[in-house]
Amino acid sequence: MERQTLSAKEAAKYIGISYWLILDITKRKEIPCIRVGSRVLFRKDALDDWMEEKEHESVQQPKMKLVSTR
Repeated sequence: MERQTLSAKEAAKYIGISYWLILDITKRKEIPCIRVGSRVLFRKDALDDWMEEKEHESVQQPKMKLVSTR
């Protein structure tokens, strides 16, 4: 049976960022993770979904805010 989760170090390597950055974005609750006691684990498919979402966000046009002229 294949392992379903990655450690923070493994997840950082998997998505191509530093270990310290993944800890930082985990602390800010910007990336999906699983907390088990003091351990933080990441599912590969959740990371794939998160990266795809971030990729789509990078090409989205920002929504224009309507400003009242009164």
